[in-house]
Amino acid sequence: MYNLLVICFSSVTLFACVKSAFPPPCDSEIYCTGPILHQVQTAKLFDDDKYFVDMKLRAAPDVVLSAFHNLSSKFPNNNVPPADLREFLNEHFEKPGTEFESWTPPDWHDKPKFLGGIADEQLLKWAGEIHNLWKSLGRKIHTGVNDQPELYSQIYTPNPVVVPGGRFRELYYWDSYWVINGLLLSEMTDTALGMIQNFLYLVNRAALPVLEKEYQFWMTNRSVAVLLNGTLQVLNRYHVQADLPRPESYTDDLELAEGLTDELKEQLWMDLKAGAESGWDFTSRWFIDGDGHNNGTLKETRTSQILPVDLNALLCRNEKTLASFHRLLGDGDSAARYDQAAARRLEAVELVLWDAERGAWFDYSLVTHSRHSEFHPSNLAPVWARCYSRPEMGEQAVQYLRGSGALQYPNGVPTSLKESGQQWDYPNAWPPLQHMLIDGLSKLPSKDAQQLAFDLAQRWIKTNWLAYIKYEAMFEKYDVNGDGKPGGGGEYEVQLGFGWTNGVALQLLDQYGATLTSGGRHVSSGFLLPLVIAATLALQ
Repeated sequence: MYNLLVICFSSVTLFACVKSAFPPPCDSEIYCTGPILHQVQTAKLFDDDKYFVDMKLRAAPDVVLSAFHNLSSKFPNNNVPPADLREFLNEHFEKPGTEFESWTPPDWHDKPKFLGGIADEQLLKWAGEIHNLWKSLGRKIHTGVNDQPELYSQIYTPNPVVVPGGRFRELYYWDSYWVINGLLLSEMTDTALGMIQNFLYLVNRAALPVLEKEYQFWMTNRSVAVLLNGTLQVLNRYHVQADLPRPESYTDDLELAEGLTDELKEQLWMDLKAGAESGWDFTSRWFIDGDGHNNGTLKETRTSQILPVDLNALLCRNEKTLASFHRLLGDGDSAARYDQAAARRLEAVELVLWDAERGAWFDYSLVTHSRHSEFHPSNLAPVWARCYSRPEMGEQAVQYLRGSGALQYPNGVPTSLKESGQQWDYPNAWPPLQHMLIDGLSKLPSKDAQQLAFDLAQRWIKTNWLAYIKYEAMFEKYDVNGDGKPGGGGEYEVQLGFGWTNGVALQLLDQYGATLTSGGRHVSSGFLLPLVIAATLALQ
C-alpha cells in the first residue's frame, strides 16, 4: 500500500500510473471484426457506431454467430435487410450500459478544504457544484462482466470508477489523470485509489514493475531510430498495427478509405487507430499530404510517421521518475539505468525536436526528415515535463508562445491555428492541454511566465464558468471564440459531464482561488476580515 500511494498519488507520476494499462488486442468476431459488425454498422442502424459495440450479448458468441449465419443464408449475397437486422439485435443483444450500475462514491463529502481558498463568491458556488458532479459520474461494473466476459466488449475492473460522461460511459486512460487529480482535491482518496488499482489490475499487481512493463512496451513497440548529424537518436511514436476499420467508428473508416488501394486502406486504418491511441483523434497535426507537407484532410492521416513532442516529453518525465523511485527503494543500479535513459532522450529531444531559432519543440516527420512548424500547445510539453537542459529554453518557449498568435483568443489556447473541421484543431480548446500549459508556465522562475500562467487560468475558468451558467453543464471542450461556448467538430457531438474538465477546473480553482474572478468581483465573507485588517494596518 505504501509504495502504491507514493508512486501513484504523486502529481509527477500519476500520469505514468494511469498510462500503464494497455488491453489485449481486440479479436472478437462480433465486436471487432466479422459479418455481424460489418452488416450492422454499414446498415447505419444507430446514429453512433459506438452504440452497437457497447451492446451486451444475450447468449454465447458462438450461439449468436451461428444464429446470424442461419439468418444471413436466407438472403441474396448473405446481406440481411435492416428490419431483420434490428429484429436480430433485439433478440440477441441488450442495450448499451447494462454492464454498469450507478454508484455514488462513499468518500464524497460536501466541504473539501480547497473550497476555503476560493475568494470569488460565484466561483466558490460553482466549484461546489463541480465537486457535486462526481456523484453523477460514478459507475460500478456488474460482476457478470467478470463471470462471463465473452458476453461483453467491456473489460472488467474490480473497483468503481468516475467516468468522463456522455457517450464515454467507461473507464478512460488519458482522461483519468485529470479526473484523479480532481478527486484528490475533493479528498476522495478511496475512489482515486480504486481507479489507480483498476489500471494496475489491467496489467499486473505491483506498481513499480507495472510502470517498468509499460515503459518497456513503448520502447519495444513504439520506438524509432533517427539518423541525425551522424548519430542515431531513439524517440517514440504512436503506432497501431491493426489494419481494419475501428469497430466504434466502422462506417466512418470504410467511407473515408473509399477509392484507395487495399494497401493504402490498411495503412490509413492503422494510422487512424494510432491517432486514437494518441488521444488527439483527430487533428491536422497528424496530416501528411502527398508532397510530404503537414497539410491535407483526414484521409491523409499519417500518425505513425510523426514523432510527437508531447509523447517524448512524457516518456522523458517517466524515465526521470522511474530513476527516482529506484533510488528511494535503494536500487542504485536500476536508478542509474533510468538516469541514463532520460539523458539519452533529453539529447534526442533537443537534437531532433528543439528549434533554437523559434524557441520551442516541434513534431518531427519521418517522411521528410524535418520538423513540422504548426502551432500546438504540445510544442511546450517539455516545459510541463521539465525535459530540457538549459533554463533559458523555458523562457524562450514563453516568448514563442507570446509570438505564436495563440494567445489572442479570450477563452483559452486553441489546439492549433488551423481550422480543419477536426475536434483537435482550431477553434477548440481542451482542458488537459490548458492545464499542461498553465502548470508548466507556473513552475518557471520568471514573473512573466508565472503571470502568463495566471492569465491563462483566468481565461479558462471564466470560459468554463460562463458555459456552466448558460447550460448548467461542464463540457469536454470549448470554443475559444465564444464566451462559454462548447466546442464542436470531429466524429461526434460535444459531450457533457465531464471528468477531465471538472478535474482541471478544480485544480486551477485550488491553485489560484484567492485571485480568480467570475467577472464581477464578489469576495466571499471568509476573505473580508483579512482584507480589512490588511487595509487598516496599511493606514497606520
